[in-house]
Amino acid sequence: MKKVLCLSALTMVLNHSSFAYPMPNPFPPFQIAGNLYYVGTDDLASYLIVTPRGNILINSDLEANVPMIKASIEKLGFKFSDTKILLISHAHFDHAAGSELIKQQTKAKYMVMDEDVSSILSGGKSDFHYANDSSTHFPQSTVDKVLHDGERVELGGTVLTAHWTPGHTKGCTTWTVKLKDHGKQYQAVIIGSIGVNPGYKLVDNVTYPHIAQDYKHSIKVLESLRCDIFLGSHAGMFDLKNKYTLLQKGKNNPFVDRTGCKKYIEQKAQDFYTELKKQEPVS
Repeated sequence: MKKVLCLSALTMVLNHSSFAYPMPNPFPPFQIAGNLYYVGTDDLASYLIVTPRGNILINSDLEANVPMIKASIEKLGFKFSDTKILLISHAHFDHAAGSELIKQQTKAKYMVMDEDVSSILSGGKSDFHYANDSSTHFPQSTVDKVLHDGERVELGGTVLTAHWTPGHTKGCTTWTVKLKDHGKQYQAVIIGSIGVNPGYKLVDNVTYPHIAQDYKHSIKVLESLRCDIFLGSHAGMFDLKNKYTLLQKGKNNPFVDRTGCKKYIEQKAQDFYTELKKQEPVS
C-alpha cells in the first residue's frame, strides 16, 4: 500500500473492523493500445474493449463510481449503452459493487468465474473472509453466464481468455487479450490479484481450506503467461499515473512492460511465501 488510499481497498481492514472506502478520484480516460481503453479511477481500474458489435467492460468498481465510468466512456466518444458484456477481476466490493447498476443501465450480460458467483449473488455475504463484515457488502446481482478456467469470451472479433487465479478470492480471474497496435501484436494481461490481505489465514482456514494451494496455483499460472502489456485490478499494481504521464509525452508505450510484469509477480510470490512461512507451525 503506497498511500493511505491504497493498492487494495480491502487492505484497509484492521482487526476485522468496519471501514469506509474513500472515494477514488476520476482519472483521464485514454487508449492503452489497440481497442483497449482505460476508464477507471486513479485507484480502481476499469477497462473498455471496443468492438464493432458492442463493447466489453471489465470491473464495475464501487457503485458510486459508475457515473465516473460512464463519463469516461462517453468522453472517449463511445456509448455507455453499447456495453454488451460486463466482466470482473474478482468478487470484492471495490471491483463488483457497481455491477447491478451497470446491468440495469446497459442491459450488459454479466459473466463471472464459477467460484466467485456465490459472492456476487449474495453481495459479498458469502465471501470466505469478509462474510461478517457488512462494510464490505455490496448490491446483489444476477449472473448471466458462469465462466470456467480457460473459457473464452468473444465479441466482435476480440477474444478474452479467463484464467482462474484464486486465493485473493475463490474465483479471482486474470484476463488476457491479444491486441494489435501500430502494426505490432501484443498480449495484455489484466491481473486479478495475488495479494494476501491482512487477516487472511493461509493455514487451517476453515472457510477456505485450500487457500495456500490456490495461491501457489495462481502464481504458476501468472508466471506462465506471456505478458506484453501489464495491467491489473488496481492502478498502483502497474504504476498507472507515471506510465500515463510518459504516454502523454509521446514516449514508446510504457504499458508495454514485460519486465515490470515479471517483477510484480515475483514480488507478490515472495510476499505470499513469506506470509505462509510466518503462519505455518514451527516443526
